[in-house]
Amino acid sequence: MSPNSSANRSERVPEDLATADGSGRAPWDYLSARIKSLIRSVPDFPIPGIRFRDVMGLVEDADGFREATAALAGRFRDAAPEVVVGIEARGFIFGVPVAQELSVGFVAVRKAGKLPGEVRSVDYALEYGTATLEMQVIAPIGEGTRVLVIDDLLATGGSARAAIELVRGQGAVVVGAGFVVDLPELPGRGRVEGLGVEVFALCEFMGEEG
Repeated sequence: MSPNSSANRSERVPEDLATADGSGRAPWDYLSARIKSLIRSVPDFPIPGIRFRDVMGLVEDADGFREATAALAGRFRDAAPEVVVGIEARGFIFGVPVAQELSVGFVAVRKAGKLPGEVRSVDYALEYGTATLEMQVIAPIGEGTRVLVIDDLLATGGSARAAIELVRGQGAVVVGAGFVVDLPELPGRGRVEGLGVEVFALCEFMGEEG
């Protein structure tokens, strides 16, 4: 059974965040469907043919946002992360409250040229060309530090893999990667799991769904 299956997730998400709605669905199914309902689907953005999953609709709903970040934190609480790493930019929005929920610090992974001081850099492939992510060397991540990576969406997995490489480059251990949305028709999950990292997403969108 995959780590993202409904049965496994319902065991790991805190019950107080997943109250059944009387529909007969499992508590996790209800929470996942509620979060998904708050995410807007925008056709032909940023280019024609792309259906953009806009998580800002979730952020705008106070209860939904709280439930989403608490569920991400609850899923990885037993892994005992010591630091949460968020990937620019929406990974910051979700990563900070997850870190607060876990009572740990937060470290930003940013695009090239955005961080002061000495940084560690990793390039990753885009559909056309490459991009670069950076992390400050002075960040509180060192040998053996247990790190949880958070971002809003998992698609091709390029930025998540780059963030994991940055973290591991400082000798740390990645205990998991959490996302609000997974796009299972794209290869991101397999590419991240291929690095030996557990992946968890609050909901999934298929193709033209939504």
